[in-house]
Amino acid sequence: MARAGVTVERLTVAAAELADEVGFENVTVSALARRFGVKDASLYSHIRNARDLRGRVAALALTELADRVAAALAGRAGREALVAFANAYRDYAIQHPGRYAATQQELDEPDPATVAAAVRHAELTRAILRGYHLAEPDQTDAVRMLHSTFHGYVTLERAGGFRHTPRAVDVSWSRTLDALDSVLRNWPR
Repeated sequence: MARAGVTVERLTVAAAELADEVGFENVTVSALARRFGVKDASLYSHIRNARDLRGRVAALALTELADRVAAALAGRAGREALVAFANAYRDYAIQHPGRYAATQQELDEPDPATVAAAVRHAELTRAILRGYHLAEPDQTDAVRMLHSTFHGYVTLERAGGFRHTPRAVDVSWSRTLDALDSVLRNWPR
């Protein structure tokens, strides 16, 4: 019998919160059961296994990130859209490190919600590129460049990789976005 108050939604949110606190890689069914004060076995009436739980956290995080990006992009185009997207992405990764890590995981069998959230996120990235008039296959290359740059910057920043120089991290971030805007406006043909 399922414990009163324990639902798939509550488990998913609690797992996401746990991921932010202890790291996505440390989210287990046992850790989640302890959080709810129940035995591990009682959670299996709501989730199939740890992989299912991780997939649900990934879907939640991708949806949250896409919602933030969509709100930031509203009414913006070109450089303004690029900066809004990048800042929403960076802010989410810094504020929710465990959830952000979930968005970067390759899942064995992603469920439809995870796939839909990932597709939405990719479509929002492509929306930025409309202002730069890139067609395929250049658009795919640009999406990969943007995600690689944003992810790399955030990963290095969170790991303390920029502490060795007195230049402010935000100044370098701004310059990086200026450079990306320049590359997108002058895409090699």
